[in-house]
Amino acid sequence: MQVNECYQIFLVIAALIVLPPLLGRYMANIYEGKSTFAHNLLGWLENLSYRIGGINPDKEMHSREYLKALLIFNLFGFAALFLILITQQWLPFNPEKFRTVPWSLAFNISSSFVTNTNWQSYSGEDTLSYASQMFGLTVQNFLSAATGMTALLALIRGFIRKTTSTIGNFWVDLVRTIVYLLLPLSIMLSVFLISQGVIQTLSPYNKVSTLEGGEQVVPVGPVASQVAIKQIGTNGGGFFNANSSHPFENPSALTNFFELLAIFLIPAASVFMFGYMINSKKHGWLLFLAMFSLWIFSLAISLYSEFIPNPIMNAYPMLEGKETRFGIVESIIWGVSTTATSNGSVNGMLSSYSPLAGGVFLFNMMIGEVAFGGIGVGLCAMIKYVMLTVFIAGLMVGRTPEYLGKKIEKKEMQWVMLAILSPGVFILIGAGISVALPLVANNLLNDGPHGLSAILYAFTSSAANNGSSFAGLNTNNNYFNVVLGIIMILSRLAILVPSVTIGGLLARKKITPHSVGTFSVNTLLFIILLLSTILLVGALSFFPALSLGPLVEHLLMLEGRSF
Repeated sequence: MQVNECYQIFLVIAALIVLPPLLGRYMANIYEGKSTFAHNLLGWLENLSYRIGGINPDKEMHSREYLKALLIFNLFGFAALFLILITQQWLPFNPEKFRTVPWSLAFNISSSFVTNTNWQSYSGEDTLSYASQMFGLTVQNFLSAATGMTALLALIRGFIRKTTSTIGNFWVDLVRTIVYLLLPLSIMLSVFLISQGVIQTLSPYNKVSTLEGGEQVVPVGPVASQVAIKQIGTNGGGFFNANSSHPFENPSALTNFFELLAIFLIPAASVFMFGYMINSKKHGWLLFLAMFSLWIFSLAISLYSEFIPNPIMNAYPMLEGKETRFGIVESIIWGVSTTATSNGSVNGMLSSYSPLAGGVFLFNMMIGEVAFGGIGVGLCAMIKYVMLTVFIAGLMVGRTPEYLGKKIEKKEMQWVMLAILSPGVFILIGAGISVALPLVANNLLNDGPHGLSAILYAFTSSAANNGSSFAGLNTNNNYFNVVLGIIMILSRLAILVPSVTIGGLLARKKITPHSVGTFSVNTLLFIILLLSTILLVGALSFFPALSLGPLVEHLLMLEGRSF
């Protein structure tokens, strides 16, 4: 590894440590109703949203009301996006005259973007009109990200409130997330990207003459606006099929760095926001340390795997499939970050990475993308692992488990286990059935463990609401469009519903004073136990599947065998 590549790693780490605490303080002020500089600029938009929607911002909701509003809102979002896709042929902003999207693909796209997954089994530049891209996908990028944050806020309020049945107002949390967080950051990033060469236009596609005298169609469109929110909102769906490898989406090393930074900016800041809201900055830092440890460990394994000699290709390091414009280290950092945060965007071909690196990407998603996870839902998943750790520790010492002064009892743990174990059920059952189907085998480009990894990755990415694709598997057919779409929806519900419900259960409880027998969550011992719990749950659930895929492929690669 060269010196400049080390600098790239240190620069990303420095940004990851310095910026999130600052944004986290701002986010805490937003959701605690404190005045910020943004209120002077955008307060009118918040109030206008309430008036248009007929919302009373002072009205609090019970957990069931909150959850009902969340689910109905997303149901209408799904229906609106589906309607746009199946009617895009007759809608404006369609200069290329794209026809309507087939029903199964429209179902898959709608499921994908409403659940913040952004799985793409299509090529955006030859499938979707500008109207579908802007009013369908880009809008849902904002709404799905904001929905994840509302679930986190409901869960946090369960810890900071006592003996109450309300956990906030869904509509207020949604509006504040969009107006004061997502919208300003997206506008700033969009303007920066445009200044660096990312295109933003409603003009028809360009037809140019090639050096050989032929004609080539160059797709253009409103790209910068979608790229900004796809990164900031941990969405990941690109305007082009090549995603962030496309020079129109990611033209320079500078845009590459800021797009990479945007992936984990809000998820990491949410941890510090949590620390401020529970009045324990130390606990926020410790959770950040746990997440950072998982991220840096994943990065170390991936770097090692990519820089060992490959006897099959007789190459060191492997350049194929990497973003060589900026250096392969940037591609490795991006691959680790996009699978650890449920972003799903790529600037390289994931199928071309070394087997161990591909295994790391899979494992990041399998454990719930808790380092640092998607907006809102990543920290929701980590808090559930914290509750599981506290519960296990409480059983070991014969004491009722407590976390942040709230007793963790049977009902809470039932919802915690549902959230933690549900994605594994969808992944393993879905992949296990698909492996045996001739339809899947006929759409698979690779045999052996690499082919198994491709199938496993498709179901893992969908169940984790990540959206990145391993490639090597054609999923644009009725079977995958419907099955993966259903898994995306069920997996999203498996994190949102328990988060809001647990928040409601905890809010009703009184806060138990800290005592000598209370298990402290502000020590390094607790972080070690937390990391051990996460890795143990992941290993017990997925080690056999990973052994048959990436691990076997790595061992065979060292012997010079490929698939």
